Amino acid sequence: MLGPLAVMRDGAPIDLPQSRKVRALLAYLALAPEPVSRSRLCDLLWDGPNDPRGELRWCLSKLRGLLDDPEEARLETPHDTVHIRCAGCAIDALELAAATAEGLHRLDVTRLEHLASLFAGTFLEDVEVDRRHPFETWLMAQRRRFQAQQIAVLEQLVARLPPEDERALPWLEKWLDLSPFDNRAHRSLLAALMARGRIKAGEDHLDAVSSLFQSEGLEAAPLRAFWQTLHAAPRVSAQITTFTPDPPPLIDPAGHPLGKRVSLAVMPFVEDGVDAAFCGGLADGLTHDIITRLAKLKAFFVIARGSVYALAGRGIGPEEAGRRLNVEYAASGTVNRNSGRLSVSVELVEVATARIVWSERFEPREDDLFPLLDEIGNAIVASIASEIETAERDRAILKAPAALSAWEAYHRGLWHMYRFTREENEQAGHFFRMAIGLDPTFARAHAGLSFTHWQNAFQGWGDHDREAGLAYETAGRSVLIDDHNPASHWAMGRAQWLRGSNDESLSELARAVDLSPNFALGHYALAFVHSQSGDPTAAIGSADQSRQLSPFDPLLFAMLGARAMGHVRLGEFEEAADWALKAAARPNAHIIILAIAANCLGLAGRIEEGRAFAARIRQSRPDYDIDTFLASFHFHPEAALLFREGARRVGLG
Repeated sequence: MLGPLAVMRDGAPIDLPQSRKVRALLAYLALAPEPVSRSRLCDLLWDGPNDPRGELRWCLSKLRGLLDDPEEARLETPHDTVHIRCAGCAIDALELAAATAEGLHRLDVTRLEHLASLFAGTFLEDVEVDRRHPFETWLMAQRRRFQAQQIAVLEQLVARLPPEDERALPWLEKWLDLSPFDNRAHRSLLAALMARGRIKAGEDHLDAVSSLFQSEGLEAAPLRAFWQTLHAAPRVSAQITTFTPDPPPLIDPAGHPLGKRVSLAVMPFVEDGVDAAFCGGLADGLTHDIITRLAKLKAFFVIARGSVYALAGRGIGPEEAGRRLNVEYAASGTVNRNSGRLSVSVELVEVATARIVWSERFEPREDDLFPLLDEIGNAIVASIASEIETAERDRAILKAPAALSAWEAYHRGLWHMYRFTREENEQAGHFFRMAIGLDPTFARAHAGLSFTHWQNAFQGWGDHDREAGLAYETAGRSVLIDDHNPASHWAMGRAQWLRGSNDESLSELARAVDLSPNFALGHYALAFVHSQSGDPTAAIGSADQSRQLSPFDPLLFAMLGARAMGHVRLGEFEEAADWALKAAARPNAHIIILAIAANCLGLAGRIEEGRAFAARIRQSRPDYDIDTFLASFHFHPEAALLFREGARRVGLG
């Protein structure tokens, strides 16, 4: 059971050693995903005794007697590490973690009820080790993690049970007991009471919740509005659900309704060995930087710094804070400085399911402190933005088109857009138009639609002048809606390039990266324009910056291709060929990228490799030649001559 530590053999409990350190060691090793070094275990559990390794050996001897069978040794100590071989063992905490990683929404009611029944009190409540900060920190993190997973299981279970099923109410009460400020839990209970006709009980609950929220400085008006909605449409309440009907929309700082757009809370990072109440240190500065940069991206709503710091100051963990703030995602992290080395660990959690969407440990090379923090901040911001966008795209593709919100339709459009085929581009345009129809003020949806028209013109999938005009028109709408959105100016910069206005294009793209220095696509677009007729050295720098900010971007092939074209302009043909090959190797590279590779290989004298690419191009487009290639770009005349020579050598001339 997920409560006090227990070990069972053949269904019968085994007496555990009295030593708290032995119990703590067992719990830590059972949850460790890989062998743990002895030095790590000593640091974790002993506060500088004369012989910590000797004490560790004594603890391990106790564990061997507990875990090992006569025929099989489960406690292993390879190469100065310690590991429990768990094959054939059932570990409830790992079962829950695996189910969460798999996706609780995929589980049926029976499995969810089984998972909910695993919890029995505070997780590992009998293994506290006095005065050991590292272990206590780990233990508190595990308790927060498993409580968040318990809440997620209960939420999914309540949503899945039939409305008349009386099992729902006890689970709802348990959910509220664990998370008394969770709006979704209160909405679910109100809907359940309305479904049973228990109006007075609903009114009483709402009054109690209002008092509770008021004592914490929280707003209960959305719950009252939800209750009124249930009164006005009682049939809606017949379905116990945590998802419909929706609460009133959030409002962004500009006064625009956010609807169902995703929101994120970045909790204050914690610096090991520093009092959490201390402000102004490394962790505090990094948190502020990340919140500011993510907000500038304007890809989703980011909770203000004051709100997350207020909750953290009251000892509220990321998952519970996420529920109180009614956000979809919560990020948290720790900063560690040890022997002059800096490391930062970050975790991004989907609040409703307690699923860890992404986690990473950053350990940059030793250098000056502030450049290190800037490098780490860039990486964290890029990763969080990319992981949220990927998760939202994947979620949107699973929903029926008719059920999509504006936010979901936009991400469904992105999913199709990044396939880079004519058919998928048409689908992308359809979903961007759907998003705009649902929310005409959605600037990024207009920018996405501009991108589809841009692709039609660039790839030759439609009348060039007409599509260029539509790309410019839709980008203009995006800028009018939100002049401070970097995606709006990115779309306008690309549209200006299509119209042959290079100076205006570069100005708009520079505006995009000024608004958000972490906007990878803005840096890529600068590389794209400079690589043809601007500054080729700047093109290479911008291409590298875009890849550093978004190393797994769907447009990575284009970033690599722009760098290759910059090298051609500088006469560095071998480097151009190498980068072009990397671009062509990307799975979604289209025919123009293959042509860049063929031409660069020709210039580098790697004729056979270039001819192989030319053959691939002619298989899909028999009429494709250098004139078709050059018509897609705005090359400086000298660069155009170079590409003609490369194409001639490989048979595309």
